[in-house]
Amino acid sequence: MRLLPDPRWRASVVAAVVATASATLLSPAAIAGGGVSITSYGHSALLIRGGSKTVLLNPFNAVACASGLREPRVGADVILASSSLRDEGANVAKGKLLVKPGSYRLGGLQIEGIAAPHDRYGGRRYGQATLWRWKQGGLEIAHLGGTAASLSPSDRVMLGRPDVLIIGVGGGAKVYDGAEAAEVVRELQPRRVIPVQYLSGRKAPKDCDQGSVEPFLKAMAGTKVNRPGANLSLPGKLGDGMVIEVMR
Repeated sequence: MRLLPDPRWRASVVAAVVATASATLLSPAAIAGGGVSITSYGHSALLIRGGSKTVLLNPFNAVACASGLREPRVGADVILASSSLRDEGANVAKGKLLVKPGSYRLGGLQIEGIAAPHDRYGGRRYGQATLWRWKQGGLEIAHLGGTAASLSPSDRVMLGRPDVLIIGVGGGAKVYDGAEAAEVVRELQPRRVIPVQYLSGRKAPKDCDQGSVEPFLKAMAGTKVNRPGANLSLPGKLGDGMVIEVMR
């Protein structure tokens, strides 16, 4: 004689499966894959929200090339600065500030800081900067906002192929020029490129040696360019084609 399962047992199994699925859908790992929203404050300051975390990049004082810009006096879970210089690591925001290379785990974010020369002379003129790599909202993000040095083989291994690459392009003593930035982009092959640290629609302030984004765009001719303004939203999964997002 065939025995049929007790309906109460079947109901309990179904309830357990539903509960497990719901827990998975609401887990931090699942929520973390939902993409990011990015706000630009100009210069190389970006506020990135996603995965229930907020990361601020390169808060600045309104000096030199950042003169006339509104300082990003906001709060964030983590602040990643390229250096302690006033235009890319100023103490104007609230949050845990990281500026030195190292491996950090903060509030569910795994963050890697990589030492790199700030200038083109092995750091002999302007010391060292920090390159950053982390995952947020399901996206691998790399922040190269404060260096003019070519990437070493170990740098390329550490950075891998980021989904989103944030890179300075305006030229000058401490920032890639357009051609240099384009070479780095071709090396890393990111899916999205966000150029930073360039002048936009204004005369160069006193003591500023940076130019516009146009030489970089010219060096990347043939690559799709979007101009989303000051706010950009990216899904947690990007296609393989490269897109340059010119924010302001």
